[in-house]
Amino acid sequence: MQRPIFMLVSGDARRLDALRHDLSRRYEADYQVCVGSSAAAALTMLAVLAGARAEVALVIADEHLADVPAVDFLARARSLHPGAKRILLMDHGDWSPGHPAVLAIAVGKIDYHMYAPWYPLERGLYPAMTEFLAAWDKSREPSFAAFRIVGPANSPRAHRLRDDLARAGVPYWSFDDSSEEGRRLLREHDLEGTPLPVVLARDGTVLVDPSHEDLLAMLGLPSALGTRACDVAIIGAGPAGLAAAVYAASEGLGTVVLEPEMPGGQAGTSSLIRNYLGFPHGLSGDDLTMRAVNQAWLFGASFRLGAADSLTADGAAHVVHAAGGQVEARAVVIATGVTWRRLGVPELEALVGAGVFYGAAAAEARAMARQDVYVIGAGNSAGQAAIHLSKYAASVTMVVRGPGLAASMSSYLVTEISKTANIRVRPSTEVTGGDGQCSLETLTLRHRISGATETVPAAALFVMIGAEPRTSWLPGTIERDDEGFIRTGRDLHRAGELPAGWPLKRPPLLLETSVPGVFAAGDVRHRSVKRVASAVGEGATAIQLVHEHLRAEQD
Repeated sequence: MQRPIFMLVSGDARRLDALRHDLSRRYEADYQVCVGSSAAAALTMLAVLAGARAEVALVIADEHLADVPAVDFLARARSLHPGAKRILLMDHGDWSPGHPAVLAIAVGKIDYHMYAPWYPLERGLYPAMTEFLAAWDKSREPSFAAFRIVGPANSPRAHRLRDDLARAGVPYWSFDDSSEEGRRLLREHDLEGTPLPVVLARDGTVLVDPSHEDLLAMLGLPSALGTRACDVAIIGAGPAGLAAAVYAASEGLGTVVLEPEMPGGQAGTSSLIRNYLGFPHGLSGDDLTMRAVNQAWLFGASFRLGAADSLTADGAAHVVHAAGGQVEARAVVIATGVTWRRLGVPELEALVGAGVFYGAAAAEARAMARQDVYVIGAGNSAGQAAIHLSKYAASVTMVVRGPGLAASMSSYLVTEISKTANIRVRPSTEVTGGDGQCSLETLTLRHRISGATETVPAAALFVMIGAEPRTSWLPGTIERDDEGFIRTGRDLHRAGELPAGWPLKRPPLLLETSVPGVFAAGDVRHRSVKRVASAVGEGATAIQLVHEHLRAEQD
């Protein structure tokens, strides 16, 4: 089997030979390192490799190419090998804001940059290469699968399983039960005629038509809660809840995290978060989530799957009730985040999971190859989804109710979308209907100014139209605004007065709710900044305030 290829391009013979040597030392067993002394020579080689169906993993181009600007060369390389990651090799220390790499990354002409000299190798070269190769490998069909799913491709149940595994960062293969491979797997495991979908684990375990809870229990997130006591109960495992879990557990507090669906929250569905501090090339939501879950677990936090359905008081303790039991805690951090606002079109709601998806672009992107898909929304999540889908789909159309994207989306995403050839933005437009037999086939679009309607073919619709807080389970003693977001700290004051029923002499702390010892962090909070970094900061701050509350309780 031919090894995937690194293509290195530089007119500097010494630099080219040094990079080839250093990469070969580490990667030659698994990758073939090819070199070109000019853009023209490299493009000829890439064309030959494309004709031979060879797999190119990385293309690294020196910024000082003589015959063609390196950024243009990398853009042309993509047309020959769309899956290859494109890296610009730059001189170390050039931080000028007008550097071609800045715009090139913003408009999607290159994926990454790296510096020369790249020594010492263990810090300057190999960690960067590991990052590039991990991203390349993640974009491919997995060469290894921990799970195999067999079932109808457009089944909402199969979609949920794929989404769970994608968000957990677990490699899987999915086969339609009518395909040759799907039929073979069912036959070999004596599963013909059983309810579908089925999940085949690498260790031989077979799950027949598993529930969400069944699959997550196999992934290590049990739902059995029982009766537990702890210092702090954290409700929700998005960025705010995970940050709270890391800081609470690391500072010696007994910590239980209750998550109703899957760790990560909305951020966990993001294919690429580019503006998170410390990750210049961005990181995916599932990577951020799994790092944080492991970090909290190593500090001693306990994770349980389940939705909180009520919160009551028992003396100084707070009791969180869920279907799997209850948790008694000295303090509570509510970090339940938000859920996607529903579209409210009955014929499309009936196709959720069968071509209509709320979020889920990461899980379904590969299945959209050569398809025409639509994204509703004008926020960052919608922009990230459109860019990610554009790498697979024939076309991506963004349906936007307002006049454009600039008012609600980060400028780097607006720029990249404008430069992506197969993304189209339809402003002042809404989706009013749709149709399909077993899955989505058409959408009805309405122009909000002219009133004209149009029916268009569509293989999938990804809906990201805003958020609603997950707060309906809370008691009336937790004060919320008109939209259901939790008021905290100074937002509870009325003309300098303490909130009604507040039992303490001190005012509510910064992130404290109208019930002492109950805090809110992240998107669920009134007037929160809807950014991952802000949610992480609030989660960490909430634990500092928990300590302050517990100290005052002991005085």
